[in-house]
Amino acid sequence: MSFELFVGLRYLRAKQKEAFISINAFISIAGVMLGVTAMMVVLAVMTGFSTDIKSKILGMNAHIRVMSQRGNLKDYEEVLKKIEGVQGVRAAAPFVHSQVMLRGGSHISGAILKGIDPSRAGRVLDLEKNMRGKDLRALKHPEGAQAGKSSPPVPGIILGQELARLLMVGPEEELHVISPSGGSLTPVGGRVPYMRRFRVVGLFDSGMYDYDTSFAYVSIESAQRLLRLGNSVNGIEVRADDIYRVGPICQTVLESLGPGYWTQDWMQMNKNFFSALKLEKTVMFIILVLIILVAAFNIVSTLTMMVMDKTKEIAILKSMGAKGKSIMKIFMLDGLLIGIAGTILGLMGGGLLCYLLKRYEFVKLPSDVYYISTLPVRVQVLDVVLIALSAVAISFLATLYPSYQASRLDPAAAIRYE
Repeated sequence: MSFELFVGLRYLRAKQKEAFISINAFISIAGVMLGVTAMMVVLAVMTGFSTDIKSKILGMNAHIRVMSQRGNLKDYEEVLKKIEGVQGVRAAAPFVHSQVMLRGGSHISGAILKGIDPSRAGRVLDLEKNMRGKDLRALKHPEGAQAGKSSPPVPGIILGQELARLLMVGPEEELHVISPSGGSLTPVGGRVPYMRRFRVVGLFDSGMYDYDTSFAYVSIESAQRLLRLGNSVNGIEVRADDIYRVGPICQTVLESLGPGYWTQDWMQMNKNFFSALKLEKTVMFIILVLIILVAAFNIVSTLTMMVMDKTKEIAILKSMGAKGKSIMKIFMLDGLLIGIAGTILGLMGGGLLCYLLKRYEFVKLPSDVYYISTLPVRVQVLDVVLIALSAVAISFLATLYPSYQASRLDPAAAIRYE
């Protein structure tokens, strides 16, 4: 053990008559600990929230959308084959989407109707994982179809759980879908909205209120008939092997398809949302650093009182040959020990609290406000390292002024009246 560390530890372990200094040291440690704990928990929750929302958004949306600059895609089977041959593409599926009105009895609600290929969409979307006891094949072969009757069977539709609640419909019940594309012309030049019956063949619960109240899924053939699209689709949805390499994959897809197409990846579709989350996390980190700064003032006051109390001892050490750098190092080590102890205890407390939040989920949230029903927690190693380095660095900076003042102490003036 070095001379400076030995003396510094002795100064921290004050005698009974100097217990006030030790109490202040413990208060400084507690301040750093609380700041580190708060920062770790808040950043873990914000990281968990961002990760959870990202997984749910990517589960209900494709990683990449490919569309034609000329409008709808007619020869989409050929386009599908070219896209699936691109390296980095896991799966692709055609889609049709439009805003419609849904009417269940006397209840009406707007929704986004999406036509999907049940045999392909499951490889691109996680919709099937969010359904209860059903799969996407029910869209092509709905139960309760009018078998044995001359009239055609009622096509199936899958609703979000909250949307079904708004419309007051359940599984195997029927509703009407009203398309804005319109049917026959009116005398004044407008169009009569086209309406068709559908049977609810499944409900999904994505965990995000906005999706569960806004989306309805039908087979791509039903959507094409409803929207008068013939054999064309609005575009192709693509699932990539790596969600963070969608940029190069989009470029490769465009090169393989040639001119006349454009792409949109999940980062572009949700750019504002994820940018806001990233900015919010950065701002919260800065705000929480202020808590550690407050604790740093306690370290300054503790070391300042220690210097004032140890004036005679400092003078004796200097008269025995100790240099100013050694004296400065003694008090810098004291402040660092306080900061490191507080940081370690804070990381332990933050880790324990994060574990309890994740294990028992005792904090419940209204899903219609926060997108999620429980508080998500995700601890990242980089965040922990950044928190620890920030706390120790602030604690070190807090030691500079009192340590510098101690190193400048004149031994003759300090022991003149002793």
